[in-house]
Amino acid sequence: MIEEYSKKRDFEKTPEPSPSSRKSEPENPVYVIQKHNASKLHYDLRLEINGVLKSWAIPKEPSKNPDVKRLAIQTEDHPLEYADFEGEIPEGQYGAGTVEIWDKGTFEPVKTEDKEIIFRLKGDKLEGDYVLIKTKYGKDKNSWLFFKKKND
Repeated sequence: MIEEYSKKRDFEKTPEPSPSSRKSEPENPVYVIQKHNASKLHYDLRLEINGVLKSWAIPKEPSKNPDVKRLAIQTEDHPLEYADFEGEIPEGQYGAGTVEIWDKGTFEPVKTEDKEIIFRLKGDKLEGDYVLIKTKYGKDKNSWLFFKKKND
């Protein structure tokens, strides 16, 4: 699952963590949103699912407003160690730029299906139920919508 992540990186040149044997804690899965100032500023949402961090790039800051929907492009899975990563990815390396943790916490999966993921975030900035819905928007098949679910 982490092969694509490893293929894109030279761990002798980047401070990003290489995959190791860090164990998943399924009773307390983590999530992190990293502010990534690369060629374009974006936010990387990462959810611990099945022992890896499933990842989506969001072009704009995640919103707490249920009326605001954000595009989220699914990217390669990242190792669990990446949840703690902050630093500078050097020029010439994949994803070159500054990475900082914007929000972090745990989440509770509410619904996990191929085209819809609902999860309850318990973080420093974001709390409540959030949704990822797969769309047919764009040329690739990795487009999702990310938004806060309205309270019932």
